[in-house]
Amino acid sequence: MRSVVLTKGVPDFREGQVSFDEDGHLERGKTPTVMNPNDKHALRAALQTKVRHGGTVSLMSMGPPGYAEVLQEGMQDVYADDLYLLSDREMGAADTWATAMTVTTGLEHLEEEPDLVFAGFKTADGETGHTGPQTNWCIDINEEMTDRPLITHVIALDIDEEAGTVRAKRLVEGDISEIETIEAELPAFIVADPEFEASYRKAEHRLRHKDFREQTQQRAAEFGEYLADDSEKEMTDFEHFTMWNQEDLNLDPDFIGLDGSPTIVAGVDPIPKAPSEREATMVDPDDAEGMGDVLEEMEPYAAGD
Repeated sequence: MRSVVLTKGVPDFREGQVSFDEDGHLERGKTPTVMNPNDKHALRAALQTKVRHGGTVSLMSMGPPGYAEVLQEGMQDVYADDLYLLSDREMGAADTWATAMTVTTGLEHLEEEPDLVFAGFKTADGETGHTGPQTNWCIDINEEMTDRPLITHVIALDIDEEAGTVRAKRLVEGDISEIETIEAELPAFIVADPEFEASYRKAEHRLRHKDFREQTQQRAAEFGEYLADDSEKEMTDFEHFTMWNQEDLNLDPDFIGLDGSPTIVAGVDPIPKAPSEREATMVDPDDAEGMGDVLEEMEPYAAGD
């Protein structure tokens, strides 16, 4: 069972300012980045499939070379087996449509066509929820890949290998929330909902999960050391990491990146820093008088007042 999870690096709003260029495009190379939180639900769904049915889980992303650290995070936290990064300046400033076109081509270049492709519900920086479904649409029109059903808002799933089907429960939001059960043929495209929770009820599954964690966390640690090495090296020297550029994927520049993006950004407003609701007084530990004031302020609370 071959599974591929699509992920994206998003700005880490906990670390410094988010950087934009003069045209309003996010400068990802200058912005601290973390893995999109919703993608981790998709990774957990893929890992559950691997634990129950065997096979591999690959993680694929499109972005600058620094996204290798995001992929390393996925390998460490959710035990991905191997990593693929689609990276080229020609791919920069892509909207969801150009991203879907590029990612679909990356999937096409895998040696083995995946049985399941997983994506997160939406990204923390875009909030559109477009990329997963658009990628599946691109797969459907790609002559090199098999058409596959799309199941969104998945909160639980299982595979019937003999029948070649996936059975999924999906959350349907409306006036009331309902759970809908869907059965579809493999290969399939799964969009995991934030409510997804992996389940390992059998002892053999829990033991297998533990083994995978030990194996992949060791690989992730080795990849982290590789990325931290300042010596000259090729990004493709690490056995479990593959990076493809525009030329490797034979992508038409008119259909990727900014040139291939029909979305027009009307404007970007910076997110203001939230005002502090409390005043703080800095006291140097070597300041005897200041520390005395701190002790005097805290003493009543120590006494229980």
